Amino acid sequence: MARRRNGRRQGFGWGRALGYGVAGIGGLVLIAAGAFTANLLVSKPVLDGSLALKGLSAPVAVTRDGQGVPTLTGGSRIDLARALGFLHAQERFFQMDLIRRSAAGELSGLLGPVGPVMEIDRARRVHRLRHRAEQVVANLPADQKSLLDAYADGVNQGLDAITGRPFEYGLLLATPQPWTAQDTILAAYAMYLDLQDEDALTDRIRGQTLARLGPEMTDFLYPRGTGLDAPIDGVPLPEPALPAAVPIVGDKAALIDADPGPTIGSNAWAVGGALTASGAALVADDMHLGIAVPGTWYRARLRIADGPDAMDATGVTLPGTPALVAGSNGKVAWGYTNSYIDTADAVLLESVEGSPGRYRTPDGPKDLTRVTERICPAWADCQDLVVEESIWGPVVDTLADGTKVAVRWTGHEPDAINLTGLLGLERADSVDTAITIAHGARQPQQNLVVGDAAGNVAWTVIGAVPSRFGQDGAIPASWADGTRGWNGMLPPDQVPVIRNPDHHRIWTANARIVGGDAYAKLGDGGYDMGGRQGQIRDGLFARDRFGPAEMLAIQLDDRALVLTFWQEQMLAALTARTTDTRLAALTAPVRDWGARASVDSVGYRLVRAFRTTLSQKLYSAYLGLDGPLPRNRSTAQQEGPLRRLLSERPAALVPPGYKDWEALIESALAEVADQVDKAGGVQSFTWGARNVAEVRHPLARILPPVGWLTDPPEQGLPGDSMMPRVQGPGFGASQRFAVAPGHEADAYFHMPGSQSGHPLSPYYLLGHQDWAEGRPTPFLPGPDRWTLTLEPGA
Repeated sequence: MARRRNGRRQGFGWGRALGYGVAGIGGLVLIAAGAFTANLLVSKPVLDGSLALKGLSAPVAVTRDGQGVPTLTGGSRIDLARALGFLHAQERFFQMDLIRRSAAGELSGLLGPVGPVMEIDRARRVHRLRHRAEQVVANLPADQKSLLDAYADGVNQGLDAITGRPFEYGLLLATPQPWTAQDTILAAYAMYLDLQDEDALTDRIRGQTLARLGPEMTDFLYPRGTGLDAPIDGVPLPEPALPAAVPIVGDKAALIDADPGPTIGSNAWAVGGALTASGAALVADDMHLGIAVPGTWYRARLRIADGPDAMDATGVTLPGTPALVAGSNGKVAWGYTNSYIDTADAVLLESVEGSPGRYRTPDGPKDLTRVTERICPAWADCQDLVVEESIWGPVVDTLADGTKVAVRWTGHEPDAINLTGLLGLERADSVDTAITIAHGARQPQQNLVVGDAAGNVAWTVIGAVPSRFGQDGAIPASWADGTRGWNGMLPPDQVPVIRNPDHHRIWTANARIVGGDAYAKLGDGGYDMGGRQGQIRDGLFARDRFGPAEMLAIQLDDRALVLTFWQEQMLAALTARTTDTRLAALTAPVRDWGARASVDSVGYRLVRAFRTTLSQKLYSAYLGLDGPLPRNRSTAQQEGPLRRLLSERPAALVPPGYKDWEALIESALAEVADQVDKAGGVQSFTWGARNVAEVRHPLARILPPVGWLTDPPEQGLPGDSMMPRVQGPGFGASQRFAVAPGHEADAYFHMPGSQSGHPLSPYYLLGHQDWAEGRPTPFLPGPDRWTLTLEPGA
């Protein structure tokens, strides 16, 4: 199977791509510096006064607090959309441009014909998302189409109101292009791409592993469930039996390298009114994404004071889109985590003998459709990319025997995106209403956690859920004979819901939420290991009364409960090897590790390194790989089989290349000792030295002098991936909040990066250090500092 390195993940896939692109135009830096400086000085957003905005039906007041968080007060939702578009353009247009270009496969049009950028563009063009965005807009209800047009118009007026151009374009010697309604759909597609497996890589990797190792070993190494699972409904999944022997895999081989970057995740939970002083539900949410400056989200409060459309909703918006993504409206609060339900299947196309380009379908042979996509990099000639499409979706791979693999993905559906969910939740008045809205929404499928002012709480999946027949979508399969496939999407009344459980608690953290028939309906798109989710669950059951402070304590929980098993294993191994001086130096830090991912802990970093190294060696040996195991969602559940193997150490399953289990442990310890030596010794091997924030402006990743102006001071941060306080270099909680609807004044909010994308803004980076240190700050905007009135213009 062909190797594919797909640089699509962190921060919408544009952060590293931008770095490569800037590297490719290094010769223009000196010339661009002058334009950069000039634009920087004159391109700040308008904060005070009065400004005409064409298309408004009535004035919109924009008041900003000391951190630049705006409250927009207008007479209609369409006016608010136009005004929000104006603000997004003024503060975040470069970010918006990168997001739409990343989704459409048009990054090279800004960054030039640099190899990695072109690779990303080619991978994205296979999905033809600009074409699909045009279809989505054409099929939207008239009111949603009008809202998108108003938002786009506001964006373009905001861009025109900037003196010069956003400062980044001065450095790139580029001119920003106008925004369209299709671009807003592309921004939503960017979230699909960032959160989902659009090429069914997880299925393809599992299928390749199955062919290599057989069903017994594959099921054991890649289990559907483990003892760490913490589903809300409590339904377990059986763990596979230990295989009888290690399969003989033959020649060394390289598996598909999915290269997904950090695990895209999030935490969200809620407690019902029976557990709060106010009687209202309390919802906590922290969505985990790539982190840069400015941040992923743009904070806002949207208000319509009077009339049938009255609303008052506060939360986060995604620049490029006109609605709140998560927050509270006084009656309902809501948040998300990535669901990892199965939204994409790999379809093996059966060729027709003697007829190249034809494949079998239930309705007889058909021709692959061939569409030419033109990729036009800056400063270079256009290139053609031929995309082959089947009735199930585009061809994403060709196997060694010539079999083409297509992908059926919910992101390709004609109605993959609408504004029903986001706009509906802004006005939802109860949990039941929110669930109904969620099941009519079309957006990336997420775990929706919702609570209302009456104290109700619930979980469901927002977005469309495939209705499969004849298969579970776990491995590539032919759909040619009509016995396998999708019957469209599940009807709303079949989408699983958990509402008001007896214990009044809802919790999600990207792991499996339900078992039984509900699990079968949702499928498994690579659920996360259940340790983090279980730690949140246990935190919720550790007390029977909650306020925002108790929610924040769970969000900042950096206890290393999952790694306790590994600390015990490593300490026992070190204690048995006292004659090795290099290993002896590791014993005390491991023994006194503190059981937390704290910045000054040497022991935590050692234990984590031991676990990572040993798991890599073990899986690579079983799979017969030349190098480390490629990172992919298939290995998300490896903690279960690893613990069983290390606890039982079956002689029949000693990994190939090792004499016994002690030899494997010896090899892992030696590699950890090598890592310590390279770091400068044990005292230098702290978790903080490894877990640096790396919150940077995309331009600063390749031109460090830009970082002196744009980036917050570098620092090590506590937390890691297997605990509630998820944190890694350039990755972590993109926001944190806990809010009870109707009690927003008591809630808190954190956000990394900056509300503004302009480094000379008076509130640039304010609030970032509060996020880094976990200090609660108000959810609602504070006292007015600046007031801008947007007046109807001709």
